[in-house]
Amino acid sequence: MTSGRAQGGAARRWVPVAWGAAGIVAVALLWELYKFVGPSEGVVIGQVEGEAGSGVLILPRTHDRAMPHIWTMIGRLFEPTSGGSTPPLFVSVAQAALLSLGIAAVGWLIGVAVGMLLGLVMQRWKLLEWGLLPWIVVSQIVPLIAFAPVVNAIGNQIDRGGTPWPQWLSVAVIASYLAFFPVAVGVLRGLEAPDRIHLDLMRSYAAGYWPTLLRLRLPASVPHLLPALRLAAANAVLGAVVAEVSIGMRGGIGRMLIQLAGQASSDPAAPWGPMFGSIVLGLIAAGSVALIGLGLKNYRRGEATA
Repeated sequence: MTSGRAQGGAARRWVPVAWGAAGIVAVALLWELYKFVGPSEGVVIGQVEGEAGSGVLILPRTHDRAMPHIWTMIGRLFEPTSGGSTPPLFVSVAQAALLSLGIAAVGWLIGVAVGMLLGLVMQRWKLLEWGLLPWIVVSQIVPLIAFAPVVNAIGNQIDRGGTPWPQWLSVAVIASYLAFFPVAVGVLRGLEAPDRIHLDLMRSYAAGYWPTLLRLRLPASVPHLLPALRLAAANAVLGAVVAEVSIGMRGGIGRMLIQLAGQASSDPAAPWGPMFGSIVLGLIAAGSVALIGLGLKNYRRGEATA
């Protein structure tokens, strides 16, 4: 009976993996199906006869320059990055992805620290929650592509002032800008999750704020905090990639994506290499947070979704 339950539990753990693989296969099949049945030049509405470029494209083009075959994209990963003796594309993508992952990790740590501090402060003092939470929400409306050059300019001023400020640190700060928001909201929701009866029990024991925080509120916040940390990790990768594009930092996967996108007319499959790398990077970052959850499995009952 026990071995049967263990086998059933192991099988259930593989169900999400199977659904994820099925999703990837479904996307690939839909891509090839649309490429087979879709019009070569897409579908344009409102086009004026004789005026090239007029009208609105509502369905994408399906010719090989716009939509390479899946097998063409995969095969391109094993060809030289820029011809000649350059390494295969997948090697260049892996090297760029490792740099971006390291920067995103620093941004994630900064974002987690700031988000947890804001969440603790807002839960402790209701007046600060009323004052801070709207601004925290509004902060996410600012376009990152416009915010990134401002941070880079401030970093350059600090560097010229005599304090070393490498460009990658500006990218990490920008990544933390996206990472702190889900953590702040997750911590706030988690710390407010304990039932009133449990809070009253702590008061009956004459427990102060810090014992209640450590023994009740923080353990109760785990089901809300872990999904927030996963979302923050994915956001940090997104912020790092966009920041690399915006400020022109070399070596990362964002810069590589822009460089290969400029060659898409002659090598349409090449930009998909760093695109796939960015997707894998986000999955690795979010999946790495699961390692934190392994040590907190006793507190994960009723875990919230992110």
